Amino acid sequence: MKALVFNVNVPKFLAIQALRPISASFCYGGPFATIRPADIPEPALPSPEWVKIKTKLCGVCGSDINLIMLKDSPTASPFTSFPCVPGHEFCGEVVEVGREVRTCAVGDLVTVMPFLGCVPRGIQPVCRSCAAGIPGNCENFAEGAFSPGMFTGICRDINGGFAEYTVAHRSQVFRVPKGVSPESATLTEPLAVGLQAVIDNMPRSGERVLVIGGGVIGAMVVKSIRALGGRCDITVAEPAPHSADYCKRSGADRVIAGGLIDAAVDMAGGRAYRPLLGERVVMGGFERIYDTVGHADTLNLSLRILAADGTLSVIGIGKNVNLDLTPLWLKLQTVKGCYGYRYNPVKGGGTKQAFETALDLIARKKVRVDDMLTHTFPIEEYRAMIEMNLNKSRHGAIKTAIRF
Repeated sequence: MKALVFNVNVPKFLAIQALRPISASFCYGGPFATIRPADIPEPALPSPEWVKIKTKLCGVCGSDINLIMLKDSPTASPFTSFPCVPGHEFCGEVVEVGREVRTCAVGDLVTVMPFLGCVPRGIQPVCRSCAAGIPGNCENFAEGAFSPGMFTGICRDINGGFAEYTVAHRSQVFRVPKGVSPESATLTEPLAVGLQAVIDNMPRSGERVLVIGGGVIGAMVVKSIRALGGRCDITVAEPAPHSADYCKRSGADRVIAGGLIDAAVDMAGGRAYRPLLGERVVMGGFERIYDTVGHADTLNLSLRILAADGTLSVIGIGKNVNLDLTPLWLKLQTVKGCYGYRYNPVKGGGTKQAFETALDLIARKKVRVDDMLTHTFPIEEYRAMIEMNLNKSRHGAIKTAIRF
């Protein structure tokens, strides 16, 4: 079957670090390319608890681009294995079902919650995180039946959606409700990311909220706040005009290009004070901030403009950063790490996976996501797809996907 295969070793890593400043194209073309098209065998069911899926669409995540460009921190490398087929935002048709699967049938349109925690890995008893309903923070990503891999797409043994077929454990598979298009279903995963961040840091009525970064996840945060009934004031910081316009249409009260200190004063009622050296610090400011960028400058600014007792959700995955933690203790702030999605308590008792909640919101038309998918590509045009993701503003792109 057709697939895009990612692979890297130490010599290739060093070569790319030297060549990437000359041209990013060295990462996906030429002798040191990290990703290449290939014909690989169709996957077989690992056990009777698994299903086989024919891919229809697979979204391109920013983490996929960072992987290809070798921009990720090596800290997570023990929990990945190569070569692998990337792609964790996908939907497709079930073409084979293991005899112990009751949750779906051949012909169903499904989407996949990609985490490869204890249950898919066949580990019993499950770890503390999986037992608590947080498979994205499993303690056994490098253990069990498969090679290391936190999720489908970065595990050597379980290929992702950048291929014609893939397999998924029954616990990962969610049937797509009637009336939900493949385009919408493909975006369930990024919606679930934004949704979980909001559930973990839900704004109260009347609070002033800042979302830093108006790309896919930033827009999903805005959509999730509004879908959950959030009656707060939302400011989004996003310099790209097409993304800014989309965030405004998604429910933001305003979008600004920068000037976060001034925004905390003008839009959140804060007071700015200038220290002897360095950037101003704001007393008052935004009660909740969602940083979808995660760079040193955005994180440091977030702490300076976050109100006392405010909460900063760090959604963006950056590299090592230097932080001035003075605002943290000065204003008794909370910083929350955000990653993936979990099982959340629901009214009446029990829990529900945020992935399933995201699908339900789409099906009930509380959230629209298909209009976010601006460009699709056949797998043969993967280089054009990568280049568009590296220059989204130039092309007016928000979300791209491979279409089979």
